[in-house]
Amino acid sequence: MSYGPNSTDGELRRGCLKGDRRAQQVLYQRYYGKLLGIPMRYTSNREEANALLNQAFFQIFRSLEDYRETGSFAGWMSTITFRVTMDHLRMEQRYRERFSLETAEARPVYNFAESQLHAEDIFRHIQKLPDYLQAVFSLYVIDGYKHEEISAMIGITVSASKWRLAKARELLQVALEPYYNNNKGQSA
Repeated sequence: MSYGPNSTDGELRRGCLKGDRRAQQVLYQRYYGKLLGIPMRYTSNREEANALLNQAFFQIFRSLEDYRETGSFAGWMSTITFRVTMDHLRMEQRYRERFSLETAEARPVYNFAESQLHAEDIFRHIQKLPDYLQAVFSLYVIDGYKHEEISAMIGITVSASKWRLAKARELLQVALEPYYNNNKGQSA
């Protein structure tokens, strides 16, 4: 069978199960852009996100026989991509310095940026955060997980999750300060 952009997900899955390289290529191209956003939210750069997505696709291709068609195929692949990304974050954690968690203090983040920044600008500032802070910030603020869930996902304590969120907010507030100052001057 010849696989192409008009092939269904089911046809591509069956082709991949048979080891057909063309089916794998079409499936990869079809879902690359949709799945790349997952590791991009938790890493600092596109190269690392690409590497994680490639690991996820490797896992997807190895696990295709486990897909039971009880949910959406895209959702199943998203779950694998998310798990690969979280596993990566857990592995990095083992090599990271420990931080003093007891002194963490939550600081408010002002919503001044909305009127001065586009979503892409804010996302760019989030991506500049260190990976360990970016991951917790994204899981908590963007994906809506609770600190207890985050601690279980990436293998840190609840207090570490809270500290990382506070630190990420603090760094974002400093990074966005120029936008706030410009906005203050215009409204006066």
